[in-house]
Amino acid sequence: MRPDQHCSSLEQAFSKKLDAIIADFCEGNLQNGLAVGYSGGLDSTVLLDLAINYCRRAKISLHAFHVHHGLSPNADAWLAHCQAACIADDIAFHAERIQVARDSGDGVEASARKGRYQALGMMSKNTGTSLILTAHHQDDQAETLLLQLLRGSGVAGMSGMDVCHRAPNLFGHDEVMLGRPLLTEKRTTLEAYASQRGLSYIEDESNTDQRYLRNAIRYSVMPVLEGLSPGYSERIARSATHFQAAQDLLLEVAEQDLANCSFETGLGIAAMRALSPARRDNLFRYWFSKAGVRMPTTSRLKEMQYQLFDGREDARITIRHDTIAIHRYKDIVYLSAQKAEMAEEDNEREFVWQGQAHIHFPEFAGSLYFDQAERGLGASWLKSQTLSLHLRRGGERLKLAENRSTRDMKSHYQSLQIPFWQRERLPYVSIGKDLLFAAGVGMQSRFCQAEPGTCISLRWVFDQQ
Repeated sequence: MRPDQHCSSLEQAFSKKLDAIIADFCEGNLQNGLAVGYSGGLDSTVLLDLAINYCRRAKISLHAFHVHHGLSPNADAWLAHCQAACIADDIAFHAERIQVARDSGDGVEASARKGRYQALGMMSKNTGTSLILTAHHQDDQAETLLLQLLRGSGVAGMSGMDVCHRAPNLFGHDEVMLGRPLLTEKRTTLEAYASQRGLSYIEDESNTDQRYLRNAIRYSVMPVLEGLSPGYSERIARSATHFQAAQDLLLEVAEQDLANCSFETGLGIAAMRALSPARRDNLFRYWFSKAGVRMPTTSRLKEMQYQLFDGREDARITIRHDTIAIHRYKDIVYLSAQKAEMAEEDNEREFVWQGQAHIHFPEFAGSLYFDQAERGLGASWLKSQTLSLHLRRGGERLKLAENRSTRDMKSHYQSLQIPFWQRERLPYVSIGKDLLFAAGVGMQSRFCQAEPGTCISLRWVFDQQ
């Protein structure tokens, strides 16, 4: 193939792929244009050049998003290079600086990746762009599958990278699509295009540092594989499509099992027991993915299920994982967000009601509402009191109506079937030592009166998670 044919061939393939991405995944809606993740390296420089030509023909506005990681002493120079290139081509340039945690348990590479996607998501939100293109290519796909294989990944991990997908947990919002229009192209094709077009790009010295596993695979393993089996990267990338098809089937099965096992807001133990171990694992992983949390290891997932399915019937079971807590209550498994421990001095908050419809208490993650009612607390009397919002002190008792007995809170919670982990978060309203109201249960009868138009009923609403 002549050098000039490299350009025309890649341009045609790129245009066809991007047409499909815009039509199939973005429904043709690019009102605020599209963006390119632009680091200044070979791959993203080629991507930007292709996008410039495409957008000019299609009359679509184009943005270049640059993330300054601060890991290299050359990072400022790279930012300047990218900005100058965009100015020369009259492209809107945007940059975000991030701090990469070097001492996190995930490692520098994973921390940088997480920060990079969050920065890209922020720039997409600020510009209103709904599509971000990245320059991942066929060799990147092969590297990714080899990495996942070395990590012992399952079908989901071995599915590799999609041509297009949403990643709200990475970007921080779900209003942006990530597109990879070069995913079927080889690195050598991009190199030939850059050479023919005379493109100027930077060389990141960390890309040759073989202390990073991906680089070691790229420079020490992949050349050997190419020698043993020329064109292997194309076949490995093809394997990714087979894994993707298998993963799609697993998701379909998981959706069916989720529907069949759902009970109230959780999953029924009895229905899950009827599933094979493999389908139960698949269901749990799907449930966790919908909650947006990190996947547990195989051994950790096995331990979770052992506790949930084999624990004593009367045991209060809570398993903490990533940002969630998994609870078993009355043969139902529930997920809830993990709550930070409240400082002892924040367990109680005094306030005076001045007639507001509601008061927000951020330390309790909710709001106290004051609703007009036919029977309730006298509004004038309530305004004259110093009230206290607090967590359970111990020994609280509540009489909901004059014709009902006074009961301790445990009895109320059990009769109302309020799960044990929710009880710990439900606040109380008191005047001194006298209990007025218990969230989720009701008000103390002896303080209530029946005078329509002047009575207030208290109600607690947690903030949306």
